[in-house]
Amino acid sequence: MKIEYNKSLKEYNTFGIDVIASEFVKITSETELKDILLRENKKPIFIISGGSNMLLTNNIDSLVLHIAIQGITIIEESDDSIIISANAGENWHDFVLYCINHNYGGLENLSLIPGYVGSAPIQNIGAYGVELKDTFVSCEAIDISSGEKHIFLNDDCRFSYRNSIFKNDVKGKFIITKVTFKLSKRNHVLNTSYGAIENALKENGITSPTIKDVSEAVIQIRKSKLPDPAEIGNSGSFFKNPVISGKHFSELQKSFPNIPSYKIDNQNIKVPAGWLIEQSGFKGKRWGDAGVHEKQALVLVNYNNAAGKEILDLSKKIQAEIKNRFDIDLETEVNII
Repeated sequence: MKIEYNKSLKEYNTFGIDVIASEFVKITSETELKDILLRENKKPIFIISGGSNMLLTNNIDSLVLHIAIQGITIIEESDDSIIISANAGENWHDFVLYCINHNYGGLENLSLIPGYVGSAPIQNIGAYGVELKDTFVSCEAIDISSGEKHIFLNDDCRFSYRNSIFKNDVKGKFIITKVTFKLSKRNHVLNTSYGAIENALKENGITSPTIKDVSEAVIQIRKSKLPDPAEIGNSGSFFKNPVISGKHFSELQKSFPNIPSYKIDNQNIKVPAGWLIEQSGFKGKRWGDAGVHEKQALVLVNYNNAAGKEILDLSKKIQAEIKNRFDIDLETEVNII
């Protein structure tokens, strides 16, 4: 473990934004993490793992800790289910594929989501009708100020749509080192009704899908809509899908009768942010090296060497237009740093 100085973070964030960390350390074990926190306890700390859910707009004048702790452990299992832990530095998609290859069900709808396991609870990642909280048992986290280990159970995390306690009450106070899930081993409950999964399965001639079939369908859909960060810098969905009142939705239907929606409950409706952005004329548009992806309007992209501020300015332009056109406040899903 060594401290590097004036380190470029371009390869550590999926937007590919070239900002500089004044100090940088790659952490490969919990022991290393505790040691560096004890040794450098007077310095401000900035945590980065897969860098898949952030937009860096400035250089980082802090000690940047890149959490790269790896390992997968089976905690206990029965004929029906398994409790399995993955360390924070495991690539999320690789972990999902590991589970599918061992016939552990529950994460298949979350295939191909970028990032590391340790970041997943912070965002309560979700896709195609499934969220992390649905299989989450607990996570271990190190208190930055004391170096002590804490265990957060599912209820402790206060999960909600793309949200958790780690984005609110304890933001910046803990570093997640391990996440534990409960997955099925047989009689898997598949969720194929959301989005285009059913259509993809039909196109592939699959009538009795396995968890692997669902995973492959999700991968096929995501690849057809979302750019590969290795080819075009992006952070996936930049905005949350807004939830509005039924009354507000009814008013919008008068002007936009084809507006898509998903009913949340008797009072609230979720509207696809990508549809709102596309209707406002942003899809496929480009301002310098910052732009809106041509296939998915929910994704902002760095075509080459855009600065983080350029992408941030574009996001604000989009938010202003959506507010003006639909009276809807778009919230960012990506963390702005």
